[in-house]
Amino acid sequence: MSTAVIILIAVVVVVVAVAIYMASRRQAEQKREDRRVIATEHREEAERNRLTAEKESAVADEQAAAARRQAAEAEQRAQEAQRARQTADAHAEHADDLDPDTHEDAHAEHQGGPSSETNGERDFGERQEVFDEEREGLRTGGPPPANEPGPARREA
Repeated sequence: MSTAVIILIAVVVVVVAVAIYMASRRQAEQKREDRRVIATEHREEAERNRLTAEKESAVADEQAAAARRQAAEAEQRAQEAQRARQTADAHAEHADDLDPDTHEDAHAEHQGGPSSETNGERDFGERQEVFDEEREGLRTGGPPPANEPGPARREA
């Protein structure tokens, strides 16, 4: 074999080796680029999911706040209704105490006892104090008496 053929074979081998090396580099770069694209898609999807979760959380927080407001309003209405019931009961009892027909019937039951102040008269005095406090609050525009069971409230 001649020297020229050997050199030609060596050059062909070197060219083929360089071509294989270049092809493998392109293939590896293409794989890396594909992985970058997939990673970007995953990041975008994760961001969309995060935004959706934040929106859902905000909606849930708003609903919880609305529920708390409604519960507080319901509690306030219940307290106002309780105060109104107490006031109505106190007014009814006060009216009974003021009514001469009702008062005579109650007085007839207490006859024969000591001449000191009876329980009914003591209750009347305590209810009168409650009415005076309520009347003063209405005149001054102050709040109604506290939601504490007062002397006008009788336990059944």
